[in-house]
Amino acid sequence: MTLFPSTRRLVQALAPVVLGATLSACAPVQPDLVRVGRAQLELPPGSWAPLATDQALFDVRPDDVSHDLPMQSRLLGLRDAQGGLLASVLVQTNATNHPRDITLWDWRCAPQKGVQVEDATRGSRVRIDCLRYRRRADADGYLAANWPLLSQTLAAHQAIPAQPFSHVSYRYSTQEGGFIAIDVLADQRLLRAPTHNNLEFLRAGLPAQEWMHRLREAARTSPAMMDGRLVLPPFPQTLPQAQ
Repeated sequence: MTLFPSTRRLVQALAPVVLGATLSACAPVQPDLVRVGRAQLELPPGSWAPLATDQALFDVRPDDVSHDLPMQSRLLGLRDAQGGLLASVLVQTNATNHPRDITLWDWRCAPQKGVQVEDATRGSRVRIDCLRYRRRADADGYLAANWPLLSQTLAAHQAIPAQPFSHVSYRYSTQEGGFIAIDVLADQRLLRAPTHNNLEFLRAGLPAQEWMHRLREAARTSPAMMDGRLVLPPFPQTLPQAQ
């Protein structure tokens, strides 16, 4: 039995992928997966480590969500061979598999200057499907001004990569109370290919676009899975020190 029935249409559309993941959900939990609430994170290759204790909770939900919706969060970091932080990932999702009464999500995915915003709900005020991307999130005090709680949390746990870095944010909800939030701060070299001429410069942003759309699909699939499997896609650029 899945967690959130409203995601069944998505499962049908992704039948081959979902079938394989659902069958794997019947097997014992893989020891190398990272548990966060009801979800299991399958991390990309690299040297990943927790950036906070398992007991630490980070409230990144929309402010108007009722407080009786239990959540859990995990903060993880990708380090290079010298220990430098290349990326940090903060994931929050439901603490349990128990659905609840129909939930109306009053949260706006507002457009913003200098930020790529994709609102798949087309302005709905009862659900959330919001993808945001800021290429230079280290500039102009962007994080502190627009994501103060996230900025404070990351700073408190030394979870901010060296500059320049990008910020990808995704929020998704279901009408049965399902919610998942993912924030990724990544060294730009992980998302953008090196450029040597004008043509390469014009195409440099394409890998990041493809990557964050894959991240969105993984997050959309997770609430429908029995084991909450959330497969974080590998970054499009592989740095030698990240292997």
